[in-house]
Amino acid sequence: MNRSTDLKECRPTISSTLFFDSMSDDERFQNATLRPILQLQNDLFVEVFKNYASKHKNVFFTLTTDKQISYIENSIQRDIKFRNSLKGMIIGQFTLEEYKFYITNSSALNKRMMHLVKERLINNIQVFRPIFA
Repeated sequence: MNRSTDLKECRPTISSTLFFDSMSDDERFQNATLRPILQLQNDLFVEVFKNYASKHKNVFFTLTTDKQISYIENSIQRDIKFRNSLKGMIIGQFTLEEYKFYITNSSALNKRMMHLVKERLINNIQVFRPIFA
C-alpha cells in the first residue's frame, strides 16, 4: 500500500486544467493538487456547510441569494473553527510530498484554498436547503 499513490488515484482528473512554464509554484500546486481535491470533496463541503448553517439557527436559509453569498464569505473569513475544519478536509487529502510543499508557503496557499472553497459553496448555493431535525 502506498498512501500517496492511493490518494492521487482517487482524485478526479480535471481536463480543463492548463499548465504553463510561466506559472508560479503556488499556481501549479493549486491546479495540480487543490482543484482535484476540492472537486473530490465537493459533496462533503456542501454537507458540512448545510450543517454549519443549521447549527447557526438556520438564518442562512431565510436570506436572499446575495445575502447568502455574503454569509458564505463571512463564515469562511471570520469563523476560525469553521475555516480550520475546511482546511483540515483538504490538507488530510495531501500526499506527504504535497504537505511538505504546503508548509513552505501555507499562508498564501491557505488563501487560495479558502477562495476555492468559497467559490465552490457559492456555485452550489442552489442545493442548500434547510436541515430541520
